[in-house]
Amino acid sequence: MQLPLGTDPRSDVLRRLQTDLIAAFGRIIRPPDKRRSPEWVLVHGVIGAQTKTAASNASTDGLLEKYGSWEAVAKVPVEQLEALLQRQTFPRVAAQRLSDCLNAIIAARGRVDLRQLSNLETADAIAWLETLPGVARKNAAGVMNASTFNRKAIVIDGHHRRIMQRMGVVPATADTAKTYDTLMPILPQEWSAEDMDEHHLLLKKLGQTHCRPRRPDCAQCPARADCRTAKG
Repeated sequence: MQLPLGTDPRSDVLRRLQTDLIAAFGRIIRPPDKRRSPEWVLVHGVIGAQTKTAASNASTDGLLEKYGSWEAVAKVPVEQLEALLQRQTFPRVAAQRLSDCLNAIIAARGRVDLRQLSNLETADAIAWLETLPGVARKNAAGVMNASTFNRKAIVIDGHHRRIMQRMGVVPATADTAKTYDTLMPILPQEWSAEDMDEHHLLLKKLGQTHCRPRRPDCAQCPARADCRTAKG
């Protein structure tokens, strides 16, 4: 039986974690004018595997500036897209996924337009996005949360998943989708979409500084009080 949203004891762990990370790193809030269109966020995610955010930002903006529309980008041969995506860690893979994704949307919708998702429940919108080539849970949740949709959906990257596993909030073997499915029902019920976005950004910061993949700095970690791994 699933508990009502936010009543699981782990909800208090997440509340304390948010408070501790804000105390350690300060607020990390995405200004409204930095929220991009759902289509832009989708493209950014499709091409962004294992690539720094700034590089993916530049690549996404560069494509739109060069071609003027995502429909035009969809017509560009994969080889040309690859040449334009050299900032990405895997430019060939990024180019193929982007071409396949954009053309799948055009086949389904007639153009690259995700506005219809605003009429769907968030879970249904995420499920639709995950039918697209190259789109998994992280990107689908990002489209719903970090874009102008501003929906309640938590973005799970490798840092976030690793920290939740080490803290014992999610199973140690949980993949991104399982981590998402575990966290969504236990997120504090009072959290807004903006709080969820900040939580993701704070966890990313923690993973880059203290809770690194190798040799985590547990002694100095602001999450150590609630972390199963830090307590040994």
